Amino acid sequence: MFSTLVAATLVALVSADGIPDFVVPGKCAKVANQDKFDLRKYSGRWYQTQIIDNAYQPFTRCIHSNYDYSDSDYGFKVTTAGFSPSNEYLRMQGKIYPTKDFPAAPCSLISLPVLFAAPYEVIETDYDSYSCVYSCIEMSGYKAEFGFVFSRTPQTSGPANDKCASVFRKNGVDFSSFSDVAHTAECLQSIDIKFVTYIVTYIQTMYRNQI
Repeated sequence: MFSTLVAATLVALVSADGIPDFVVPGKCAKVANQDKFDLRKYSGRWYQTQIIDNAYQPFTRCIHSNYDYSDSDYGFKVTTAGFSPSNEYLRMQGKIYPTKDFPAAPCSLISLPVLFAAPYEVIETDYDSYSCVYSCIEMSGYKAEFGFVFSRTPQTSGPANDKCASVFRKNGVDFSSFSDVAHTAECLQSIDIKFVTYIVTYIQTMYRNQI
């Protein structure tokens, strides 16, 4: 079922409007998955520090995600935010949930409003400082490949990047295709202000609805 869904996704991508730039000849890497992946320990805030450019992600800097684990949904509600190339602060929500073979095959699916369902494979994580994530769809000699280095702290370079560089290379993923995600002091301050504004607005809305 999972392979059928992935194949259908790539067909949809190619059929939508010719072949997108990120669909290229080749095969997906056969990556390992985190042993005994713990959904609850993975929850919380993660910062993207390096990525394979993603046409479906409108952010280019200060990219961070909150993974809210839900027992009832058995997965995550994910809110990802950051700044666009035009310096607009954007927010996107979606879900990540395990496939039916989890945890024997700990591959999950990510579903976002602007993205077809796609695999989300945590190759390796220590839950506290780094996570190396791979997402790839292939069919008929073509692949759409994405990769992410996550850190618990905002950083343009550091231990998470160094660790995941080794992990990706060991799993046959070309790490030279990754790009840095900037996390400057200026944009972090802007995010803090926007986040506080968002929380205040949310509380005010909830209060008005109860009156």
